[in-house]
Amino acid sequence: MSGPDYTIPAELQETLLDFTVHYLVERPPDIIDFAMDYFRGLQERRLGRAEHQSEDESMDSEEEFDEPVYIPSGTRRKSVFAEAYNPEEDEGEDVKVVHPKTDEQRTRLQERVQSQLLFRTLDQDQLIEVIDAMFEHKVKAGETVIRQGDDGDYFYVVEEGVYHALINCDDGSMKKVFEYNGEGNFGELALLYNMPRAATVQAQTNGSLWAMDRSTFRKIVLKSAFQKRKMYESFLENVSLLKHLEKYERENIADALVSQAFAQGQEVVKQGDRANGMYFVESGTLVVLKKMGGDAGDEKAVNEVKQGEYFGELALVNHAPRAATVAAKDNVRVAFLDTMAFERLLGPCMDIMKRNTEEYEEQLVRVFGSKAKISSY
Repeated sequence: MSGPDYTIPAELQETLLDFTVHYLVERPPDIIDFAMDYFRGLQERRLGRAEHQSEDESMDSEEEFDEPVYIPSGTRRKSVFAEAYNPEEDEGEDVKVVHPKTDEQRTRLQERVQSQLLFRTLDQDQLIEVIDAMFEHKVKAGETVIRQGDDGDYFYVVEEGVYHALINCDDGSMKKVFEYNGEGNFGELALLYNMPRAATVQAQTNGSLWAMDRSTFRKIVLKSAFQKRKMYESFLENVSLLKHLEKYERENIADALVSQAFAQGQEVVKQGDRANGMYFVESGTLVVLKKMGGDAGDEKAVNEVKQGEYFGELALVNHAPRAATVAAKDNVRVAFLDTMAFERLLGPCMDIMKRNTEEYEEQLVRVFGSKAKISSY
């Protein structure tokens, strides 16, 4: 039996590309509010076209909304693309792409890459693979780096220089929609969605870019995301807190997790700190340490957290500081879920987490011999 088809349908590609470009150009403060307004407008335009069945009226309806940031796909030059990359079918041996760099270049590039949202979910080995695969491309003022409508061939990280993102207008002119000034990245949308370039990017000054070719980009970014999801899906199936969730709910959590590693003795959360998320233990063991009687009190072990277990959720439920320190007993790896993702994805588990408060308090009674309130850790 053949596996499921993960190829993105053409209509979904177009919709996601349009939305993503609008978001990246407008940079709204709240992505959820922006998405609701965007798709509500899309639906209203669709309903308007269905009612009027008129090309002219449809064009009028388009003008009621914010001016699009790039020319709609129907007026772009269509490109012929290679077959979409399916990470599930890629079982061949990975061939590492390595472009030599000085230590100074590697350090500089790592700082640039780590700040990019696109690479924040990669672990250290994958991050090194990204850095190895990139090469420096010097540009001159006036040079066109990518052209709207062309096939996507490279992804770029800005090292230095000023670059303008431009879109084609109906009157033949070009409109500036964004400026990259010594930082940022561009070119990923065409590679991710297998679509034509949504804008032209032109150098305004002499500068330097770090580039990665399409094939390497898709294998590193898409394959790592696919492998991460499969690994976390399997892992989350065995987490007691999440067993009653639907499969798609666990998949959403898997996509939001970020893997973190801690060496023996390192603190993962510290008593008194503000809670910024919760943790699932991928491997290793952690010890929960509690100070009684304030900062001057002795710190005692009250619990251990092992593979497949979780911690840190009650500080989020109770909106309280960390009530205990959790440190690595040996080398551990945890999956971190930040506060925003926690509130968005774990609503169905809230009652279970609140019940766990009583269990933690009972543990303290056994350790300290008195009812010591532990609001969370």
